[in-house]
Amino acid sequence: MSAMKWFYSYFKKYQWRTLFGLILVTATSMLAIVNPKITGYIVDDIIGDGSNIQLDLLPKFLLLMIGATLLRAGIRLFFLFIFETNSQNMLFDMRDAIYRNLVAKDFTFYNNNKTGDLMSRQTGDMMAIRHFVAHVIYFTYECVLLFCISLVMVFTVDWRIACAMLLVLPLTLTNTIVQSKRVKPGFSKIRERFSSLNAFAQENISGNRVVKAFAKEEFEISKFDRENAAYRDSELAATKIWMQHVPIFEFLANLLTFVLMLVGGIMVINGDMTLGNMAMINGYLWMLNEPLRQAGWIVNDWFRFVTSVEKIYATIQEEPGIKNPVSGPFDISAPKPEGSVEFRNVSYSIDGEEILKDISFKIEPGQKVGIIGATGAGKSTLVNLMCRFFDVNSGEVLIGGQNVKEMDLRVLRTTIGMAMQDVFLFSDTIEGNIAYAKPDCPFETVEWAAKVANADGFIREMPEGYDTIIGERGVGLSGGQRQRISLARALLKEPSILVLDDTTSAVDMETESQIQQALDNLEKKETVFFIAHRISSIKDADVILVLDEGRIVESGNHDELMEKQGYYYTVFMHQYGEYEKIRKGESVNG
Repeated sequence: MSAMKWFYSYFKKYQWRTLFGLILVTATSMLAIVNPKITGYIVDDIIGDGSNIQLDLLPKFLLLMIGATLLRAGIRLFFLFIFETNSQNMLFDMRDAIYRNLVAKDFTFYNNNKTGDLMSRQTGDMMAIRHFVAHVIYFTYECVLLFCISLVMVFTVDWRIACAMLLVLPLTLTNTIVQSKRVKPGFSKIRERFSSLNAFAQENISGNRVVKAFAKEEFEISKFDRENAAYRDSELAATKIWMQHVPIFEFLANLLTFVLMLVGGIMVINGDMTLGNMAMINGYLWMLNEPLRQAGWIVNDWFRFVTSVEKIYATIQEEPGIKNPVSGPFDISAPKPEGSVEFRNVSYSIDGEEILKDISFKIEPGQKVGIIGATGAGKSTLVNLMCRFFDVNSGEVLIGGQNVKEMDLRVLRTTIGMAMQDVFLFSDTIEGNIAYAKPDCPFETVEWAAKVANADGFIREMPEGYDTIIGERGVGLSGGQRQRISLARALLKEPSILVLDDTTSAVDMETESQIQQALDNLEKKETVFFIAHRISSIKDADVILVLDEGRIVESGNHDELMEKQGYYYTVFMHQYGEYEKIRKGESVNG
């Protein structure tokens, strides 16, 4: 499907309403010939040479002109309402479909696209399409129709004047073609610079705390000024193009007036044409001039529209690498798979760089699993593969004995509850954030999850308790508070598998111990994965997996790994070595 076919797939729903609107445009354009026609009749037949003025007919014709004007205005108001309604309804359909498309994209897509750039698709580009449907379609048709009707009417009055006016058309057509070829690349550049500016602004507003922490306001302002200047320059470059062409259209429009005044005046003086016909042609002149004056602007609007459609289409046509193998409605009441997890010879790489290499392990339902390793060892990637945020390059990941590639993604991700390392909280109440997975759940369930996550205490100390509105991304909360709310949100799903990706890194040791004790006391024994750098977070796990450079170099429980005196033992001694010596009664100094 091409970009224009994609646009038409939404437009066709409104094509008959649009056609009806264009019929009304035709009616208003036809009514435009009434007043010049009556003007010519009044000059020639009512006023004449002044010797026999028929004043009794004048009011009737004046009322007829007023009536035609009011009728034309009423019809115009009606078709404007039709086109505006079409544009807003179509915009709603397209925006909804594009948002659904964006939500369905996988992690890889968002890793490769900036949020501000995607936002510009939903704002500036969508408004260009709305403007096209609401205004450009009917206005282009109206200009062409008015020009053709007026030209025909001038021919009916005097073919010599019409032929003289036709001399302007080749010049107009040539100017339009030249402008069209030059203006499209300019608008493509504008959309690129607008997207870049939007992405820059979004990123820096989101990261304003980092900017202030490093006192880099002036540095970021200078960077923004460069982006802003690049956008301004692209707009001015496009402006220079139409500045070279719009005056030509204006000149050609005024040239028509000059032709009428010169040729028509000579013909009236010579008695080859009546003054009434001259007045009638003058009345049609605006119908000829207006399309010529607007030609440059219409070309601009057309290419803004085409560029925006192509930009949006290029974004949404990217197929997600992770696709749901199951279609149809999702049965939310269906039982979740059991919490067993198995990796069979799993390898994963990005752009040729191996992140995980030949990973194999099996976890039984209800077991506590600790994952430890250096930064970049592949810990978070391992659980991302489990949730099928990415697909393995080789091997299999099984949840409840079923390959994740064959599972309904909705079932898989309902089965797994994640408290992620990068905590994201919405601009909502604390209760709304915790109940995100089950918005309609009773408050008691929210309270239970908060208590298990050791968050109930600090929540109740807030001015409005669970109804406290927190800022974007959890602004106003400490790191530990955000992590505990994130944990409560994951627990409320009542998943078969719970993944805590360094969730307790920002809480003190006592709070961490209370959280772990609460997790051990859960009535439903979930399989829990702890990803951590602190030994205290994982030392009581049933199975500890030690990752190093994408491989599992050690596995077992705490005692088994201490006996091996490998990587785990080294990390433990770095964190607790002095304490262990004191506990065993050894000299701290050896």
